[in-house]
Amino acid sequence: MSTLESQPNSSAHALRIVIVGHVDHGKSTLVGRLLHDTGSLPDGKFEQIQAVCRRRGMPFEWAFLLDALQAERDQNITIDVSQIWFRSATRSYVIIDAPGHKEFLKNMVTGAANADAALLLIAANEGVQEQSKRHAYLLSMLGVSQVIVLINKMDLVDYSKSVYYRIEADYRDFLAKLGIQPLRFVPITARDGVNLIAPPNDVVKWYSGPTLLRALDELTPPAPEAEGPLRFAVQDVYRFDERRIVAGRIESGTIRVGDDIVFSPNNKTSRVASIERWNAPIKDSASAGESIGIILAEQIFVERGHIGSLETQTPIETNRFRARLFWMGTRPLSTGRRYKLKLLTQEIECQLVSVDRVIDATSLDTVSGLRLSVARNEVAEVTIQARSSLVMDNHDKVAASGRFVIVDDQNVAGGGIIFGGTYVNRGRIRSTNIFWSEGTIDHRIRVERNGHRGMVVWLTGLSGSGKSTLARALETNLFNRHMQVYVLDGDNIRHGLNSNLGFSAEDRVENIRRVAEVAKLMADSGLIVITSFISPYRLDRARAREVILSASVEFIEAYVAAPLQVCELRDPKKLYKRARAGEIKNFTGIDDPYEVPENPEITVHTDRESVKESVERLLDFLIPRLQLDVAEYEI
Repeated sequence: MSTLESQPNSSAHALRIVIVGHVDHGKSTLVGRLLHDTGSLPDGKFEQIQAVCRRRGMPFEWAFLLDALQAERDQNITIDVSQIWFRSATRSYVIIDAPGHKEFLKNMVTGAANADAALLLIAANEGVQEQSKRHAYLLSMLGVSQVIVLINKMDLVDYSKSVYYRIEADYRDFLAKLGIQPLRFVPITARDGVNLIAPPNDVVKWYSGPTLLRALDELTPPAPEAEGPLRFAVQDVYRFDERRIVAGRIESGTIRVGDDIVFSPNNKTSRVASIERWNAPIKDSASAGESIGIILAEQIFVERGHIGSLETQTPIETNRFRARLFWMGTRPLSTGRRYKLKLLTQEIECQLVSVDRVIDATSLDTVSGLRLSVARNEVAEVTIQARSSLVMDNHDKVAASGRFVIVDDQNVAGGGIIFGGTYVNRGRIRSTNIFWSEGTIDHRIRVERNGHRGMVVWLTGLSGSGKSTLARALETNLFNRHMQVYVLDGDNIRHGLNSNLGFSAEDRVENIRRVAEVAKLMADSGLIVITSFISPYRLDRARAREVILSASVEFIEAYVAAPLQVCELRDPKKLYKRARAGEIKNFTGIDDPYEVPENPEITVHTDRESVKESVERLLDFLIPRLQLDVAEYEI
């Protein structure tokens, strides 16, 4: 990365601005002129570039101030992301100059992901181009809401008022479809410094708005990340003398001595005894952006990739999530292929489960038809499944833990933001005298002894859909393969463990919670646990997923689908008949809803498949996931 820095003393609160636009629409020229006119260039830089141009016998261009690499000057294109500090009369800025070429979109995404606002450049003589629209879409996808549109090279259209307003109307309509309300449209000529710092002269007397610099000063600073929910990303654990220091970076929120911190995904809690800094004064708190070490009052297992939070504001914990993703790899992102996913300090193997929507970033049209891959430079809404539990946030809640990248063959090939995840409140009153007991026989040893992974297969569907029948048939088949398997049936559980629960909304929630906790313990022992419960509410199933994933056990949601009419015709327990007669209240499917899974790992349709066919499809899906990876268990 080529970087020019002219950092003012108050740069800690600088506003980060990304500059994007179609190639040759004048981004580097704008930045070079802006640095010069605000007096922000390093001493002698301007004269140095002028001298180089004279020696080479070439005309001076403002863009040369940024093109620090010889290759970039020779090619006359910008291929890196430059970060440049400058200051107005009121505050500091960091400008992120992102390339406009289609093949360099990866750098543009990298720059925009960390921006507080964006300047979007459009050349007046060319108008709105494909990349102008693509960049705007990426800005909206990355959550950059403050946008100023600069219509540059107005001199090439004789400062035409009609051209300016035609481009503004065209682009404003497109941005509205993305939900972006541009703060300003500003006509400029970057090469000549027109309307950058000083008010425009008579050539644009029809424009009465602010200059670029004044428009920047009107931008709203971002909310302090220190006020968000705590997210402490663990980088490593060090031992000094008798001290065990958990080192990491605070991505959001504030941590204080005395705080009870829960570390996900192992969900172990301990109190912060002290906060350690390197070559800095001792303080009892630390906030977003700081890299620190903490010493815990109680020694619990914590390692790189764990995320610390307050128990009242915990992140999402799941191995399956939805994301808006931009793919930049040379090979398509494809189902069935394994990738590495990086999120904060977590690195986990993942797979593409489904391509839910592909969006044309220039027309915003949705590409129809079944898709099994995402091609280069495509934007898509996808479902991704990780090999183990992943700690994350929805991007609109905590940006840092809502962004990820995907690595293919050691190259960053894609990135995206997470949306639609369900938060589960883990805050419950606990005794301070209860501690988790760690055994010497861990999950890995048990799995190796059994010869297969532990897993929870969560069958959900309407009463009469065939859950119990499938659960027993699946259990028999796996048992005959010499696997350790057990079915937790809804009725059986209510005969014992949950015999004190009724069927109110509150009791149903508690019923599923208890089942999830039992299934977690059984799967942690290496068993394949098959649960057969209606579990009608998505939130309850999401909670069950999170509980089970906390033991690093795979959770498979299997939707046993059958239309209500078919289930009523079957009615093996005559429950529908009694519900229709008013003898049973709040019966799922009649007077209480069933929330169909939005994206289950697998769906079987028992109205058009035989039991044998459904079981075979379940086995085809489960067996590869149950088998051990030999390399993973080699000593």
